[in-house]
Amino acid sequence: MKLWIGLGNPGVKYTGNRHNIGFMAVERVADDHGFSPWRAKFQGQICEGRLGREKVLLLKPTTFMNLSGQAVGEAMRFYKLTPDDITVFHDELDLAPGKVRVKQGGGHAGHNGLRSMHAHIGADYTRVRLGIGHPGHKDRVAHYVLSDFAKADQNWLDDVLRGICDGVAKLADGDAPGFMNAIGLRMKPPAAKRIEHPKPLVTIGKPDEDTRTSMQKLMDKFT
Repeated sequence: MKLWIGLGNPGVKYTGNRHNIGFMAVERVADDHGFSPWRAKFQGQICEGRLGREKVLLLKPTTFMNLSGQAVGEAMRFYKLTPDDITVFHDELDLAPGKVRVKQGGGHAGHNGLRSMHAHIGADYTRVRLGIGHPGHKDRVAHYVLSDFAKADQNWLDDVLRGICDGVAKLADGDAPGFMNAIGLRMKPPAAKRIEHPKPLVTIGKPDEDTRTSMQKLMDKFT
């Protein structure tokens, strides 16, 4: 069994925020892969389904971002899971918009949701880092992440979410490169193969047959 966490803040006010891209990811997975309805549990909303051979639980903590680890720790202990079974989808300032990276372990880099995760379950879980870009100055970060995605972001955002859904069975099976490849195909689909039309065959005709008699040929030499 796998436990996948989407990080975000609960409530309509935050639904479209950049900080909520983790929520968006697990919600799209649940919708596209026929998971059970969401229900309240573990200080969050949870649903379940299967991806390939794996049973997967999706969890959206409703404790607000800064306390996300409480819900995750509670669910992990209930199901007797370890950090190796946990994958967290979260926004990443240090990646350009539309970039996605999978990382095992590491620091929280100041992300308050990850900071809470570290405090409750340690650092040895998998992260799916969803790039949202950086506003350019640290003083603008709080406003930036708590603002909605711009209209210009909608196309790449939809491609990322669709790519995640294309590749989640690979991710559940431990195939991170396969998961990343599925996202890459959505973000930059392969160019259509150029169809080479066969060149028309050029038929070289035989030279006209010489029907002159021997005498005519001889006469023509001297005329």
